[in-house]
Amino acid sequence: MRNRLIAAFALILAFLGASFQPTRAQDKTPLVLVLSVDGAVTPSMVQYLERGIRIAEQRGAELLVFQLNTPGGGIALMNEMVRDIRASTVPVVVYVAPRGAMAGSAGTVITIAGHASAMAPETIIGAASPIGGQGEDLGETAAAKEKNAIIATLRSLMEDRPPEAVQLAAETVETARAASAREALEAGMIDFIAEDLDDLLAQLDGFTVKVQGKEVTLRTARVQIEPVRQSLIEQLLMVLTNPNIVFLLITIGVQAILIELSSPGGWVAGFIGVVCLALATYGLGVLPVNWFGLIFLVIAFVLFILEIKTPTTGALTAAGVGSLIVGALVLFNSPGTPTFQRVSVPLVVGTSLVTATIFLVVIMFAIRAQKAPIRTGQESLVNKVGVARSDLAPKGSVYLAGELWTAELEAGEQPVTKGESVVVVRVEGLHLIVRKA
Repeated sequence: MRNRLIAAFALILAFLGASFQPTRAQDKTPLVLVLSVDGAVTPSMVQYLERGIRIAEQRGAELLVFQLNTPGGGIALMNEMVRDIRASTVPVVVYVAPRGAMAGSAGTVITIAGHASAMAPETIIGAASPIGGQGEDLGETAAAKEKNAIIATLRSLMEDRPPEAVQLAAETVETARAASAREALEAGMIDFIAEDLDDLLAQLDGFTVKVQGKEVTLRTARVQIEPVRQSLIEQLLMVLTNPNIVFLLITIGVQAILIELSSPGGWVAGFIGVVCLALATYGLGVLPVNWFGLIFLVIAFVLFILEIKTPTTGALTAAGVGSLIVGALVLFNSPGTPTFQRVSVPLVVGTSLVTATIFLVVIMFAIRAQKAPIRTGQESLVNKVGVARSDLAPKGSVYLAGELWTAELEAGEQPVTKGESVVVVRVEGLHLIVRKA
């Protein structure tokens, strides 16, 4: 009996051991986190990268893949992302993908800052010449300073790469040169050309990178891939850096505020206007805008208001449309502003015409209301016809609008006999002044 109990206990232990074995094997599977961004370099992208690196460090990930497709962005944000990547204790591989993607301007430096860099076929890197904060070309001295600072950053990041790679990287800044994935690989500017994420991980297996001065050999043959999605707030902040969205928010916000001011007492229109303008302010703080354009936008809405107050059959509205279009284009599309940060001209024209149409409709109803006859109150009785219920010589009674009124003939009028029709000239209190119809 004792032997049977020992055998049963051993069998149970063996079964439990077999049950927990896959779990331990799964726990030992290297973890690869994947971040994906598509768009200009913005503060929300910086926060997304910081959060991804923090999660990778907390979970002891083998690797963090930062899949990038960007036309560029501000130098300050670029430097912040470079610092985050180089300070990471988890290897960060920057992968320019998918096909047709680019690592333009600031994206060039971010790609090279990775502990390893890769590009998908048919992608490009480069065109990293700096521009001003409002999209304008920098002066000769300022441009030289910015270029030298970026080139120095690239050289410090490419100490272990061949001279041809450093030269190509410098040319992307000096002459705004762009290179294909094949050209970048041949020069040694990047480490791999990978068709997709699986191909990238296959090539990275056994590859050695230097993380904080220590060499680390990557093991990516069998890994658990887990994407890190952008949070709702990060997605919202990315959307708010789209100049088209910012322009629409400004237009809707100002119109909502005007509606609230014209008919106070409600709160919905005012609330919508304040929220839209607050969201637009965030976008204006990130985008390279020419603040002079705001003057034209303010003039446009002032003209719309004046058109409502003093209708001029559309003249002020037409001027407001022109001012709105000019203001939007000056605000977002000043010379030197990168193409990806410009507002759509058809959107501006279409929105301006819709705004003008709304104001014209308001004006039409206002004019119609001014010309409409008065239908209530004593004034509504003027010019109405009644019937004399007694002789008016000059006073008597008149039946009008279903009621009996005391009435008096207007000065100079001939007497009216009972049953004749009279017309109301004016109303004095509850007394009608009439004349013969």
